[in-house]
Amino acid sequence: MSGAIAVEPARYAPGIDAGAYGEHRHITPTSAAAFDGRITLDGSSGYRAEPGRYHLYAGWFCPCSHRATIQIALNGLDDVVTVSYVDGLRDARGWAFREQTGPDPVNGFTLLREAYQATDADYAGPVTVPVLWDRQTSAIVSTDADVISRDLGVQFRPWATPDADLYPVALRDQIDELGPVISTTVSRSLSYALYDAASAHSVRTALTEFDARLANRRYLLGDALTDADIQLWVELVRYDVGVNAQGRVGPPLPSYRDLWRYARELYALPAFGTTTDFRSFAAPLTVQLDW
Repeated sequence: MSGAIAVEPARYAPGIDAGAYGEHRHITPTSAAAFDGRITLDGSSGYRAEPGRYHLYAGWFCPCSHRATIQIALNGLDDVVTVSYVDGLRDARGWAFREQTGPDPVNGFTLLREAYQATDADYAGPVTVPVLWDRQTSAIVSTDADVISRDLGVQFRPWATPDADLYPVALRDQIDELGPVISTTVSRSLSYALYDAASAHSVRTALTEFDARLANRRYLLGDALTDADIQLWVELVRYDVGVNAQGRVGPPLPSYRDLWRYARELYALPAFGTTTDFRSFAAPLTVQLDW
């Protein structure tokens, strides 16, 4: 015997096959997240913040996932919370792990639904990303994008980059006020902008208002980069290669002078640029802006 340790090969889901499994049908999630656990520094929630304990299942294509991966990068938590990605295409089986985005390094799942069913054997609802997984209990902690982003930014402070505080106490009320505004006037309206004139109008109005807000400040709340900026930016970076391809919703982002300046400045930060994969969310034949 050579004494070599056998390495189990990576497991992947088969390719997309709507004929065999059926086409994916979008199910609108309820307002409540499927799983809503919280991580706390002292462990009082049942989930203690610890290096190496948690894993984020994400999607390069997904703005909510992107928000979480930017939090990890800005806080310097790459070695504290691990990340893997699901493939951007799906059939009726839902999100899956395939070679182009890599395997599930924690559980060897081939379908993300397996993580949900490992947590709740009777779960039959929608499967979404991001998903925060706990290695210790072998279960999902949370599927709530807001909660995941905030807990990553706050509860892992002992291991984070010292000057990275994206949810500072002094600005929390303002960040909490901006969050629903971004969610309602940008994120949600973008989902319907191609099919609903009122939603498209809401998007244009919101971009105009954010542009005016940034005319005399560096970030949404002044000189401090916060989670509110991340939440807005992950929508902005997708706008012209996604829903607004060929100007189907309104003017391109560079038409908003101060908003475009702000968006490009954020993209120049490594935490934003290195977590962005335009190929994962750009519509076919779209022209990428000069970021």
